[in-house]
Amino acid sequence: MAPKRLLFGTDGIRGKANVAPMTAEIALKLGQAAGLRFTRGAHRHRVVIGKDTRLSGYLIEPALVAGFVGAGMDVVLVGPLPTPAIAMLTRSLRADLGVMISASHNPYEDNGIKLFGPDGFKLSDATEAEIEAMIDSDLSDQLAVSSKLGRASRLDDAAGRYIEVSKASFPRGLRLDGLKIVVDCAHGAAYKVAPTVLWELGAEVVSVGVKPDGFNINRGCGSTEPGFLSAEVLRTGAQLGIALDGDADRLILVDEHGRIIDGDQVLAVIARGWQALGRLTGGGVVATVMSNLGLERYLASIGLALHRTKVGDRYVVERMRAGGFNVGGEQSGHMILTDYATTGDGLLAALQVLAVLVEDGRPASEALRVFQPLPQVLKSVRFTGSSPLDQPRVKAEIAAAETELARFGRLLIRKSGTEPVIRVMAEGEDEALVHRIVDDLCGCIATAAMALAAE
Repeated sequence: MAPKRLLFGTDGIRGKANVAPMTAEIALKLGQAAGLRFTRGAHRHRVVIGKDTRLSGYLIEPALVAGFVGAGMDVVLVGPLPTPAIAMLTRSLRADLGVMISASHNPYEDNGIKLFGPDGFKLSDATEAEIEAMIDSDLSDQLAVSSKLGRASRLDDAAGRYIEVSKASFPRGLRLDGLKIVVDCAHGAAYKVAPTVLWELGAEVVSVGVKPDGFNINRGCGSTEPGFLSAEVLRTGAQLGIALDGDADRLILVDEHGRIIDGDQVLAVIARGWQALGRLTGGGVVATVMSNLGLERYLASIGLALHRTKVGDRYVVERMRAGGFNVGGEQSGHMILTDYATTGDGLLAALQVLAVLVEDGRPASEALRVFQPLPQVLKSVRFTGSSPLDQPRVKAEIAAAETELARFGRLLIRKSGTEPVIRVMAEGEDEALVHRIVDDLCGCIATAAMALAAE
């Protein structure tokens, strides 16, 4: 049995910058451990390192470089690029490992480290646990001797490579001419590449969230703040809005009326389109427990199954690989299209949706809303210390709520894998009931959390 993971969560290591575990010291040890773990033979080993636009990237990146160089690995630095670009470059350059420094949709104060294997896929839980065990051990006698240290260099055309791969995913013969698109890059990793791809494919591009200063990533913009994009779409009269997050591995769309199109609708649109073209594999789509029942019912109506996993795009990918599926994703906007990428890619998913929009000819408000979602409410309760979910009062309230929703919907309560919060989600045909259940449960959990914190 692999050792338990403590540093790694559902999406790599994440935390407040310059506070454990997101310190230069731990980054150095991680570089050493991961470098040794992925040393596989006598060839010259290589790791690709990318980042988003957070100020703390300047802290974490050189520490990782020192660790990998000390383990005998050459380092290829590519600067700010989307997470999926790092996965792509890891394979393209035949590297032994890929690293993305990003806390995704979190504010600038946080940062994170995501690792990709030589196949471009995120590491398994077991491999991450092995690396953690190595971090906690003495590696000094395994590090490279002076003559075997690695070197660091910069790949100047990294962005251009990703741009060309992205454009190649758009159906041959189609163009975006005549479409006005607002793209919100969240002042993050895609601030250069996303507008370039859309413009080179013919669109009239309105670029926002493209002036990173180290502090403004995800601030009031991006996929977690779609109101900003909605306002820009209405202001400019655009046909579609695309909001990416800090590392561009997810997207949220906005139609011409400024209304949000979430990841479930995107999944449905792509699945239906690929099914019609005979491209969909596995007989269905993979999503998480968060996806709306409306999506599940719609897919069933067109002969497709929805296979659910626990929350986290890594688990979606694992299920896709095991079952031979090529379309999967999360309601939050992570879209995994394994015909093109090994991890979530907001830009590639947007291009597939745009292809549908171009061929359909109808406005986004009609072409990209293919099912009616059930009322769904999701709220979060922040806590410190031990989880309030273990308290008897909370357990009793949850059991009562599950009984009340049993025939008309469902309830999902989980601890976040990236933040100290508890997510409470309910959905069902009775919207008032759903709201009441979520509000009551959040109140109960918050009260229990405060009591625990006071002890």
